Amino acid sequence: MSAAKLTSLATSTLSLLLERQRLQASHPTLHLQTISTNLHKIKDGVIALRTTSDDEAAESLRAHYERLRGMFGEEAAEKAGLHTIPPPMPPSPPPLAERVPSPETTYEPYTDDPSPDSDENGILMQQRQIMDAQDAHLDHLSSSIGRQHHISLQIGDELEVHTGLLDALDTELDGTGARMSSARRKLERVAQGAKRNGSTVTIALLILILLILIVVFKT
Repeated sequence: MSAAKLTSLATSTLSLLLERQRLQASHPTLHLQTISTNLHKIKDGVIALRTTSDDEAAESLRAHYERLRGMFGEEAAEKAGLHTIPPPMPPSPPPLAERVPSPETTYEPYTDDPSPDSDENGILMQQRQIMDAQDAHLDHLSSSIGRQHHISLQIGDELEVHTGLLDALDTELDGTGARMSSARRKLERVAQGAKRNGSTVTIALLILILLILIVVFKT
């Protein structure tokens, strides 16, 4: 894997580590396997770059790997087999040759401040951009959760209204059932009375018809 791909992989791994640190309390195993795999790839890439004599890129990635390993945690790194990468051995100094400085030689003033490292600044700027993007994403997620909460409250209010309507309908149905039961009992009493008085009415009608026939035949 090339140095550029390893740098991109290290940046994405840093993003995963930052997200894991934020959510570690609720999700202790978040991105654990992905981070471990990425760190193994970075470690193997650093060793491979050393074999190709690309010492500068290998050393920059080694330092980046050590920082990511420290963020991952010493205990988790040891469990995953992510050991530290020792720094390269310094080359043996060449034999000093006796040299006479020329009168035109100019010397720069000594300073304790190291020269700025453009690669480190670039990586830090990229990490800051990733963190800003993650913050924006979390803000968007928070607003979405707020909207969902508001919608759920509205649904709860509507359910309460519907529950009240259903309760009122049940009450009306109970009253209608009671009235229908009372009417049914009245009808049953009327039917029973008609059955009891039916024979009497029939006899009276027959007597009336008989009297009418007697009157008719006599006349």
